[in-house]
Amino acid sequence: MVRACVIGWPVEHSRSPLIHRYWLKQYGIDGAYEKEAVRPEDFAAFVGALAEHRYVGANVTLPHKEAALRLARSADEAAIAIGAANTLWLDAEGTLHASNTDAYGFMTNLDAEAPQWNEGLGAAMVLGAGGAARAILYGLIKVTDAKLLLANRTRARAEALAHVFGPRVEVIDWEKRNDALATCGLLVNTTSLGMTGQAPLDIDLAALPQDAVVADIVYTPLLTPLLVAAAKRGNPTVDGLGMLLHQAVPGFERWFGVRPEVTPALRAHVVASLAEAD
Repeated sequence: MVRACVIGWPVEHSRSPLIHRYWLKQYGIDGAYEKEAVRPEDFAAFVGALAEHRYVGANVTLPHKEAALRLARSADEAAIAIGAANTLWLDAEGTLHASNTDAYGFMTNLDAEAPQWNEGLGAAMVLGAGGAARAILYGLIKVTDAKLLLANRTRARAEALAHVFGPRVEVIDWEKRNDALATCGLLVNTTSLGMTGQAPLDIDLAALPQDAVVADIVYTPLLTPLLVAAAKRGNPTVDGLGMLLHQAVPGFERWFGVRPEVTPALRAHVVASLAEAD
C-alpha cells in the first residue's frame, strides 16, 4: 500500500484528506492518505523519518512550509521563488524533494473559471503580503506582462514582498486601494479577511471595471462578502475552492502514479463536507 499524509500543527482543519481519499477511491488505488499533527520542534525529525513512517511523501501546511523547503535536498523553481514548500516526496534512493503547488493551483483554477482573464489586462491588484500573495504574484509574473499592484494593511510587508520580485510589482498604499482599482482587470484577495470568523474585507469596488475578474482564495464561506459584492455589480468571480483542488493534483500524481482530474463531482464532495462542518 502506498501511503502519503498531510503534516501540520494543528492539522485537523486540513481538507487535503477529503480530496486525496476521494481520488484514491475514484481510481481504485491501494493507498492511504493520513493526517499527522507534528509540533514545529519535531518537524525535522518527522520528515527525516518519512520512510520509517511508511510514507512516500507528504503535503505540508502551516506552520511548516518554510522548514519543509529548508529540509529538502532539492526543490523546484516555484518552491524556491515562493520561499516555501507544500509538497514533499522521496525518490527511489530516499532523497527528499520539494515543490510548491499553490501558484499552479491558483493559475489553473483562474484559467478554468475565467479563461479570458488575461485578455487586454491593464493591471492586476493583489491584496495581502503573506505566503499566498507571494505564490500568486509568482504565478502571475510567469504568465502575464501586466502591471502587478500590491496592497497590504502594513506597507512595510508589501514592500518587502515586492522587493523579492523587483520592478514588476508596484506597492499601493492601503488607503489608495479603492482608487487604484480603476486600471485593474483582475483583483485577488489573498488575505483571511472575509473568512468565516474574520472581519469582512474593507474595499469599495466602485472604480473597478465591470468586466474585471474578482478572485478570493478564501473558501469558507465559498461566497465571501467580496465575491457577493462583485457578482452584484456583474463582475466575473472565482472562489477559493478551485485553487485548493487544483493544487492537490501534482502531489497525488507524484505519490500514487496517476494524474487525477478536478471534476464537478469532486467539488460537490468537498462542498458537502464544508457544509457539514458549518
